[in-house]
Amino acid sequence: MDIRSINAMRGPNYWSVRRHKLIVMVLDLQEMEEFPSNKIDGFPERLKAMFPSMYSHRCSEGCEGGFFMRVDDGTWMGHVIEHIALEIQTLAGMDTGFGRTRGFGEEGVYNVVFSYMEESVGRFAAKSAVRICEALIAGEDYDLEEDIQEMRELREADRLGPSTGSIVAEAEARGIPWIRLNKYSLCQLGYGANQKRIQATVTSETSSIGVELACDKEDTKYLLEQAEVEVPRGDIIRHERSLKEACRYVGFPLVIKPIDGNHGRGITVDIQNYDDALVAFHHAKESSRSGAIIVEKFIVGEDYRLLVINNQLVAGAIRTPAHVIGDGKSTVQELIDEVNSDPRRGFGHENVLTKITTNELTQKLIKDAGYTLESVIIEGERLILKDTANLSTGGTAEDITDIIHPANVSMAERISKIIDLDICGIDIMTTDISKPLSETRGAVLEVNAGPGFRMHLAPTSGLPRNVAAPVIDKLFPIKGDTGRIPIIATSGTNGKTTTTRLIAHIAKMKGYRVGYTTSDGVYIQNRLLMTGDCTGPASSEFVLKDPTVNFAVLECARGGLLRAGLGFKKCDVAVVTNVAADHLGLKGIHTIEQLAKVKAVVPETVLPDGYAILNADDDLVYDMRRNLDCNVALFSMDENNPRIKALQRLNGITAVYENGFVTICRGEWKMRLMKVENIPLTYGGKAKFMIQNVLAAVLAAHVQGISIEDMKAGLETFIPSASQTPGRLNLFEFNDFSILLDYAHNAAGMRALQKFIDELDATVKVGIIAGIGDRRVEDNNEMGSIAAEMFDEIIIRQDKRLRGKTEEELIKMLNDGIKSKDPNKKTTIIPSENEAIKYAVKNAVKGSLIILCSDVVPDALDLVKELKEKESRGELNLVD
Repeated sequence: MDIRSINAMRGPNYWSVRRHKLIVMVLDLQEMEEFPSNKIDGFPERLKAMFPSMYSHRCSEGCEGGFFMRVDDGTWMGHVIEHIALEIQTLAGMDTGFGRTRGFGEEGVYNVVFSYMEESVGRFAAKSAVRICEALIAGEDYDLEEDIQEMRELREADRLGPSTGSIVAEAEARGIPWIRLNKYSLCQLGYGANQKRIQATVTSETSSIGVELACDKEDTKYLLEQAEVEVPRGDIIRHERSLKEACRYVGFPLVIKPIDGNHGRGITVDIQNYDDALVAFHHAKESSRSGAIIVEKFIVGEDYRLLVINNQLVAGAIRTPAHVIGDGKSTVQELIDEVNSDPRRGFGHENVLTKITTNELTQKLIKDAGYTLESVIIEGERLILKDTANLSTGGTAEDITDIIHPANVSMAERISKIIDLDICGIDIMTTDISKPLSETRGAVLEVNAGPGFRMHLAPTSGLPRNVAAPVIDKLFPIKGDTGRIPIIATSGTNGKTTTTRLIAHIAKMKGYRVGYTTSDGVYIQNRLLMTGDCTGPASSEFVLKDPTVNFAVLECARGGLLRAGLGFKKCDVAVVTNVAADHLGLKGIHTIEQLAKVKAVVPETVLPDGYAILNADDDLVYDMRRNLDCNVALFSMDENNPRIKALQRLNGITAVYENGFVTICRGEWKMRLMKVENIPLTYGGKAKFMIQNVLAAVLAAHVQGISIEDMKAGLETFIPSASQTPGRLNLFEFNDFSILLDYAHNAAGMRALQKFIDELDATVKVGIIAGIGDRRVEDNNEMGSIAAEMFDEIIIRQDKRLRGKTEEELIKMLNDGIKSKDPNKKTTIIPSENEAIKYAVKNAVKGSLIILCSDVVPDALDLVKELKEKESRGELNLVD
């Protein structure tokens, strides 16, 4: 079994799966094809013995045990691997349930698709499932526990923590999109200029002064003392020589901790003598960045955490350090094992509670209490195993929000303003939180920036509190605000780049700060920031992350969709220009109907109140409307198209080319924008395919509320040129000849270009064409055949992007196509694109038109512009 590729999809994909993060594995099982599961001796029995829990997999049978029924009847190994990958993730604590296995278009090769929670775990599960299946086939033993533990560790290393995860989940529940910005806890909520950021429970609105104060316990204590908040007596020291005096001043029992510590590091409590204080001092020094140490009075009572968000108390909990309670017969280790057997305890943050580990600190505390791990504790005695009450070290928490005394509530809310924190955790020691601290002699021990939410989200006992909700309320205070910016996504075979650029241009004329992606690069307000083919999800996210952008236009191509899905879950408007044969035979897409399903993913992501803008002249595009949950608007080159008329009768929105005008219709009412001959992009109406692009673009602008006047301004100022439409009908007029550069790179694009150049006058039309390595033989043959119809002379060239073919193979494919149409067509072969262009220029006759079909636009443009500049300086020598 061979894994050809493994990719992760984080959004909708061409299987039309919603809200799944998917691993897509292309699995080559050609050698296994003759061996379905029931033809391998003992395979079904070994599978059931290894994974008895798979009985719950209903599979296509629709009942428990359904998958095992399929195995008994005989199923292909790709299907088995899919189910193993799902089951081992579930066994590792990540319950995922979606999977599909489908043919790839090649005998014995399959697309195996299954969901994941963490990408690294999903990728590991894919490889592990193949290894497990191979072992089961061979009848070999396999250490499953090792893989499960590896997946747990990968999950803990990569997952969002419980605090960040809860905020993200709350945002998702409100329709607020989010993007993870690094491998830690920095996340973006919302898009572009409307985004907010969180890092754990610190937000983009958290005061940096507040964080600095909370991290400096000396300043915090000083400010609280000045505000008459009960705090324990204490002293700040830096050197061991000051320790005795500090102990005398504060008085035993003591707490010693670093002034700038966090997460309970370096803290020692209930210190009863100087010798222990000395040990605690050096322990605190190890965790102190500044070297400053707090020596303060140890307050008797329970450890409480009050959580304040946006200056309002939202939750409180009493925390207990990890501990065991003796039963008079079990050893300490046995008691720990019993506690850890609680199903609520797991590895890291996977469950409500964390298992207790016996590290050096634990053993020291046990030793200080006069015990060892083998000791038996008397019944009812509690043995503390950690020096802090953090849940991450095995502690427990009980919700006490409803019994906090109003005076303590007021005090906590006041503290949040004194320290200036929008989210803060206040640690209090008192014997009874239902009474004011002044009565219990309790005290505020610490104020924490970025407090953990886990104890409130899932307390060991008591009522869970949705403490993430007030965070989102603060960041997005306006009801219904999702932090989104308008997103227009474009797809199709031809014309999508020009349509994207035109929509972006019109939006800029409206005053938006636009970011857009194209096959040429990523632009932020007309500044090219990334070059190359930028039509995948990473480029879309680049735009949506940019805090200066308030309008996004995103070109979404087939390749990115198949490789990694989309960079967004929902858009406001989706445009599909057309679907034609292109890139067939790649990544399991072998027919134009399959290609249409890929393109249809984009309109399927439109929000319910948004619009899918479809080409009514294209059957495959028009049929996409059947699976949409949004409004549909149509465009057509024929105002009498029955599909247009039908939508108009329903008072729908359409755009048509009629009587020489680009016209938008609401119902049957017409709003004429401009005469086509006055729109520069259409070359006086000669470029019919550009009129289609204009119709799609103005329709997208219209449904986004852009006025007719702004659309007119955009159309008038969008000039086809190397800067605004690089590689799309770029016409360069030389003294004696012209060069037309266009991105036509498939049969449909060549046919459209043919109609345009047929209307251009030229003494000779010379075409420079190239084969494309990731196209089928018949596709390149057809390109050559069309070129033979279009041009009087043909130059076949080839660039460095061979994509799996040789220069000789590609040149032969084109030449075969040319000769099949016209055996006598004048054809010259010059592999280098630069040399081919120079040859055409050198041999150009007066009045000739050189048509350069290039899929490496920047290089070709640079050379043509260089030649134009040489001519303007009188340096262009057509002889040398």
